[in-house]
Amino acid sequence: MSRSVTGLACATAPCPVLVVDPEGTLSLVNQAAAVLFPGARIGAELSAAVPRWITTAHRLFKTGGPLPGSAPPAAPADGAVGDRSFAAHPTTLDHGDVAWWFIDDTERRTAAEALAVERGRTRFLGLASNALLSSLNTDRCMAVTAQLAAEHLADGAVVIGPAAGRTHAVVTCRRGAEARAARLAVDPSELPGLAEALQGFPPLPSRWVDPALAPSWVVPDGFGTVGSMVVTPLPGPGVAAGALVLLRHGGTSAFDENEEVFARLFAARAGAAMSAARLYAEQTSITETLMRDLLPPVLHHIDGIEFAGGYRPSGDGHRIGGDFYDVHPAPPPDADAGEAGGGETLVVLGDVCGKGLDAAVLTGKIRNTLQALLPMASDHRRMLRLLNGALLNSHHARFATLVLASAARHDGKVTLRLTSAGHPQPLIVRGDGTVEEVPTRGTLVGALPEVEAVTLSAELAPGETCVLFTDGFTEAKGGPLGGELFGEGRMRRALSACAGMPAEAIVERMQMLAAQWIGGGRHDDMALVAITAPRTNHLSAVGGHGRGRYTA
Repeated sequence: MSRSVTGLACATAPCPVLVVDPEGTLSLVNQAAAVLFPGARIGAELSAAVPRWITTAHRLFKTGGPLPGSAPPAAPADGAVGDRSFAAHPTTLDHGDVAWWFIDDTERRTAAEALAVERGRTRFLGLASNALLSSLNTDRCMAVTAQLAAEHLADGAVVIGPAAGRTHAVVTCRRGAEARAARLAVDPSELPGLAEALQGFPPLPSRWVDPALAPSWVVPDGFGTVGSMVVTPLPGPGVAAGALVLLRHGGTSAFDENEEVFARLFAARAGAAMSAARLYAEQTSITETLMRDLLPPVLHHIDGIEFAGGYRPSGDGHRIGGDFYDVHPAPPPDADAGEAGGGETLVVLGDVCGKGLDAAVLTGKIRNTLQALLPMASDHRRMLRLLNGALLNSHHARFATLVLASAARHDGKVTLRLTSAGHPQPLIVRGDGTVEEVPTRGTLVGALPEVEAVTLSAELAPGETCVLFTDGFTEAKGGPLGGELFGEGRMRRALSACAGMPAEAIVERMQMLAAQWIGGGRHDDMALVAITAPRTNHLSAVGGHGRGRYTA
């Protein structure tokens, strides 16, 4: 192609074009290039007419090196001309001339930069969500929120929790430092927008917040002068989970509108995580409060009698279930009324149909009903009839088996009155290892309009024990092949070997044998209570009249 044809194409091109001869002099400047480069004219040196990055790109192109801002040598060079961004594409012409075509890519580059920023923000929000949701500890969530905000959104950050009484949990952090937590008696009205943010109202624009009004407790130690500040709520379900304050140093650029919007996106995730952690803490506290009375007590001696109990739930993740036992000491004698001591301690062991939380709900109802019926503890059958009526009138479609034992000590021996309501019969371990069954029988509780039961008496000599248990022991499957029942025969032989042991030792041994038999297999709830006539006299805690109680 002749130089005249090439020159015509360059001269009429809609984009700026410069043609440079082998000596580095401009041989052609089209109209668009003359507008873009006011100093460019034919015969002028390239270096005197264009920005340095173009001169560098021309030299590297002539020598075969990579162009500035480019990848391979064939790629264009990138740079700024005034307030616009251009891509410069070189083309070799005849006679060693080089034509430079300049394409305005300001919009493309701006869009690419905005896309990169949004991708980075999206990536950060994902990482932040993972970090925030990795813990259900409220203090940890507040610390992570402050740390992430200080490192990625601002120069410093403060997280303020909801009021608890007259104080707020406050976590401060500056970039490059550890978060610091404190509980402070602060006045939210001291900081513009904070009181509203703590109530969940939309944030004030940062331009409305005077950083000079920031109280000292908001500024992290060693932060310096606050140049700009953003106060935004940490949204939660229904109520705000707190507020987030972002701080920038004096002399740095203030928060723009896009940064404030992004801060609110981050705050929404942080608020959700903090709300989840706070809800988990509240539910845990409520659960602990409700279950506190269900946890096993340490039973030793009540009115000179040894009591011990043990429970193993059906699942390793369960703490409560359908098996339970209560021990109700005899009421203290009324000296003013001339009453003497020697009353009976009532032991209740039961098994509610089913297991897990549903069974535990009915267990609680039975326990509370029996607690109310304690003044009638001298008449087992009457207690069972009243309990049966209460269960039949409830919405629960479950039934239970129970065994009641009233124990009193006289002249070193323990006398028992035992009543079974559809429950496995109590076993007595004599001093010589003989195991006797107390043949008390009765119907289920909560299943039939009328409950029938037979009360029998027994006596324990010093060192002898009466064992109450649920069928979770006898029906436990395990053994060498994994499917054999523990059975009553094995239960009796195990108890025979426990002759003369204290009540606590008997319970521990039976639990150990059952655990070995089951291995890692599935099983029902298992509960066991041992009532032992001690060989020697022991002191009773709190005069022998403290209320001992366990349920599971």
